[in-house]
Formats: sequence, C-alpha cells, structure tokens
Amino acid sequence: EGAAPREPVASMPGVERLNLADTLALAKRCWGLGVRSMAIFPASVDAALKSDDGREAWNPKGLVQRTVRALHEAVPGLTVITDVALDPYTKTGHDGIIGDTPHGPDLLNDVTVDALVRQALSQAEAGTDMVAPSDMMDGRVGAIRKALDAAGHEDVGILAYSAKYASCFYGPFRDAVGSASAAGTRKLDKSTYQMDPANRREALTEVAMDEAEGADAVMVKPAGPYLDIIRDVRGATRLPVAAYQVSGEYAMLAAAGEKGWLDFESAAMESLLGIRRAGADIILTYFAIRAAELLMERTRESCPAAFEPTA
Repeated sequence: EGAAPREPVASMPGVERLNLADTLALAKRCWGLGVRSMAIFPASVDAALKSDDGREAWNPKGLVQRTVRALHEAVPGLTVITDVALDPYTKTGHDGIIGDTPHGPDLLNDVTVDALVRQALSQAEAGTDMVAPSDMMDGRVGAIRKALDAAGHEDVGILAYSAKYASCFYGPFRDAVGSASAAGTRKLDKSTYQMDPANRREALTEVAMDEAEGADAVMVKPAGPYLDIIRDVRGATRLPVAAYQVSGEYAMLAAAGEKGWLDFESAAMESLLGIRRAGADIILTYFAIRAAELLMERTRESCPAAFEPTA
C-alpha cells in the first residue's frame, strides 16, 4: 500500500513485495522485454482488513482493483491476470469461508463460490483482462462465467486453476501474501479442497469440468513435480494449458544457486524448458523477467541484425 518500500521475501531470494508505483515501473520493464502478461497478487493485506468472509476481496477501492486500473493506464496493451481466492483476505488464511458442517468445521463450498463471484465481478469492473480462480471450489468457474456474462463482461477470460495440488511447495508464497501469518502456521492444511498429490486421474476430471463450465484456459499447479499431469492435460483438452512454477520450486533453485551448488540461471532455464516440453502453452514463473532478459541476450548474439535500427 501507498509508498511502502520494497520488501524482500526472505524465503524467495530475489523476489520482493512491491508498492503500486514500483509495480507500474516493473510492468513497463516487462513490456520492454516482451513479457505481455502479468499476474498480480495482494501482498500482506493489513490484518484490520481481514475477516471471516474475506469481504475486502471485492472492495472496489481495494489494492488489487486500484492496481488493475493503474496498470492499464500505464501499460495499455498489458494483459492483466487477477487471482480469485480469499486466502489473502481471510483470518484463517484459507481460500474460502469456514463454517460448521456435519463433520465439523470445514470450508463451505457454495457460500465461498458466492463470495468468489463477487470478487471476480469487482475485478472485472476494475478492468482485469482475465480472472484466475485458484480456490478449487466445485462449480466456481461456471458461476463466475455466468455472472461475468450477465454483467456485460463477456470479454473477460477465465484461467482456471483446474489441477491444483495440496502441495508443500506453496510455503514461500504464503509468506509473501501473509496467509501463513494469518493462520499462524506455514503448514496450512488445504487438503479438503485441493487435490491429493497421489491422484493423477482426478486432474483430467477437473479439467473436463472447468472446460464444460466455460474456462478459457486451464492450469496445473505446481509445475515441476507434476510434469506428467501437464502432459496428460495437454492431451485431454484443446484449451491453452498453463503451468505455475510455484514459489517453492523457485526457492529451491535460488537457494542452491546462492550456495554455489547450481548455476541458478542455467537450472532455472532448464526447468522452464522441461515445463514447456511437457506441454505447457503458458508458464507462470517468478523467473520471468530474468528468463526474458536471457532469451533476448541469446537472440541478440545469434541474430544481431534483428536488433539493428531500420531505415
């Protein structure tokens, strides 16, 4: 918020939380490097704004909504992708609303879907190009698509986190957005709504459901440990397939690089190549800017004429 200085994320070397002004500067840098899309997440939402139902998520004057508007003003051609989930905004750090069920306190699917619809509509009103529901609630893609269309936002796309596994590799990200501190633990158990890492076939079921409900692209998360799932999904759908190289994957490579155990840049580029080879059309990665720089450097070396000014 405001003019808060850059804040390094201790568990993600080289990654920082940015204020709005720095985010706009970064977006311009990305554009210059050929990175045409940016996914934004709210970092460290003030504890006073967190609630049981995460209502700050659909505040029209909220951080995400203001950032979307500012990004489009600063970099008009940029594709802005916004996260749809309640974990940065809830007191529990969960992606949805917790309530009583016949088997005890648990996440309430349908109540949460209603909240996610409000969040997605708020982001669409702010001008987002694509909403990305990462919550893993059943039926949320269809509900969001229906609501967006009814409100005149037929052109807003949906990038569905279709195969999102209950992975230990999300820990550093939870540090970054503050959901770990809200929950009081980095070992937040989301296994009742995220997928079992041992389950391969369920990914195809989830992808088919999201495609039928109107998703424009589907996501596999994490990426590196789930290359088989990326390959399966690529063969099962004609939709674009995205893969998210998550915070823990990045942190492992960065930490090994800091120790001198790996050449960080070479290892990171190889990891991205593996994700692409498995079938991903889109890769979300914290290494995006450096990867773009390296690719540009390689192109400049192999084809210098492409960088010569035209008459």
